[in-house]
Amino acid sequence: MSTEETAEPAITFADLGLGDAVLKSIAAVGYESPSAIQAQTIPPLLEGRDLVGLAQTGTGKTAAFALPILDRLDIRQKSPQALVLAPTRELALQVCEAFQKYAAGTKGVHVLPVYGGQAYGIQLSALRRGVHIVVGTPGRIMDHLEKGTLDLSELKFLVLDEADEMLNMGFAEDVETILADTPDDKQVALFSATMPAQIRRLSKKYLNNPTEISVKGKTATAANITQRYLICSYPQKVDALTRILEVENFEGMIVFVRTKSETELLAEKLRARGFSAMAINGDVAQVQRERTVNQLKSGKLDILVATDVAARGLDVERISHVVNYDIPTDTESYVHRIGRTGRAGRSGDAISFVTPRERYLLKHIEKATRQPLAEMTLPSVEDVNVTRLARFDDAITAALGQTARVEKFRDVIAHYVRNHDVPEVDVAAALAVVAQGDTPLLLDPADERPARRFDDRPERSAGSGARSDRPERGGRPSRSGQAMKNYKIQVGKRHKVEPRQIVGAIANEGGLSRGDFGSIKIMPDFSIVELPADLSPETWKKLESTRISGKLIELTEDRGPSRSPRTSSHDAERPEASSSYKKPRHKKSSD
Repeated sequence: MSTEETAEPAITFADLGLGDAVLKSIAAVGYESPSAIQAQTIPPLLEGRDLVGLAQTGTGKTAAFALPILDRLDIRQKSPQALVLAPTRELALQVCEAFQKYAAGTKGVHVLPVYGGQAYGIQLSALRRGVHIVVGTPGRIMDHLEKGTLDLSELKFLVLDEADEMLNMGFAEDVETILADTPDDKQVALFSATMPAQIRRLSKKYLNNPTEISVKGKTATAANITQRYLICSYPQKVDALTRILEVENFEGMIVFVRTKSETELLAEKLRARGFSAMAINGDVAQVQRERTVNQLKSGKLDILVATDVAARGLDVERISHVVNYDIPTDTESYVHRIGRTGRAGRSGDAISFVTPRERYLLKHIEKATRQPLAEMTLPSVEDVNVTRLARFDDAITAALGQTARVEKFRDVIAHYVRNHDVPEVDVAAALAVVAQGDTPLLLDPADERPARRFDDRPERSAGSGARSDRPERGGRPSRSGQAMKNYKIQVGKRHKVEPRQIVGAIANEGGLSRGDFGSIKIMPDFSIVELPADLSPETWKKLESTRISGKLIELTEDRGPSRSPRTSSHDAERPEASSSYKKPRHKKSSD
């Protein structure tokens, strides 16, 4: 445990001065402790002070201004009391949804999103009925003010969210007009990722002696952690996690979820599928927590399902993987979570489940960490069967090593073969059936449903850094602009190789950099690696003797015909057909 983690004060939302109704909503959402921006922003806002907050997107600032507004709201007043200006309709809708979520414990709160592209009739009807909070884009708010359909004469709170982005989009004049046309005694909170001169001037002109808060996100992620993500719908998550647990070669794992109740539910589902899993959250007694962590350290437990707060300060070298079952809404939580793996200089893996509606969170994380996350494909039935066969082979090999015990059973088997005239291979197969029980060793490929395609996924921008695992033929340009080509190497899943081993071996032996690698697709007996199209003769020479897991890679250009059709990373396979299988290698928890 680091000194920094030990010294963190256990601040709660109740310590910030919020009322019971808001605290009840926070507890229902599952939040356990405030983020840095929330801890520093909520108290001065509750005191009624104007505020300038310098914070990146994804640090939890929506709750930082939403909670104090809800706490001080007068439900009896039907005209708008709070106005939040946002640069885009997407952000306006996100903020509106957050307000509704945090207002669950307060009856009668009405929140209205106001943005271009939506019919005026819907907005006018809501305004006539009465709303407490309006969240909108500057352009549409100005339209309503000019038409006289939005009354801000009794406004008490005004928030400028992502102010720098609003000004960059040309809303400076609209924002200043709105600020000037609202009551002078209103409370103003301005949030911006940067502080250019224009924002500074706006602050001095329209804010009254504001409190200034600057929160720098802890966005550095360790270079020895491989970061991936999987696009899947919420109902798919349990089965997707099960397949990943089958295929990934992991020692210990932490699976992060958002709420305390979900930790228990997911741990129970994993135990039902044969995995050694336990939950820890803020409600778990310290004695039980210590016992669970010790089991994880000793290898008696393989999977820990946890919330952010429960995993704080957790330092277990055995943790090779972190899974964000629920992707965090702020980048600091993401960095803290994946920092639980890759300890003491070891390599680690971080996998994040992202629903189609959560892609914006993925973009925030990539932007804040300045590090791309590679998209992964849901392991197929074939992938799971390859892994199961490999482990079955290993179990037989290990048993053959117990010479004394094997010798004792030779006579038993020989006796059966003599008396029943059955081939020894049939007897071995029958014993495997006895050992396996009712759970089939292999999944039936015929039971796998057709891949589901998320066609609503937007195109990634060239600068986003994310890349697909789809191997593309020809000379596709890489992010650095160089032409890329697919190459084939003779090591695959049966040889227990992982992408990081392939990158490490080829980069070290061939003198390549990590930027020279594109997509990597690992098949059962070989792999397809995207590398520069113009590999030099010197590089080819160096790679002739390169080995991975003790086997020569035999690098060749990929000609395509020998490859079996596979689902690309743009397709998310439906795992429901495999919901009943169990992983025989994992022991049940003794707790």
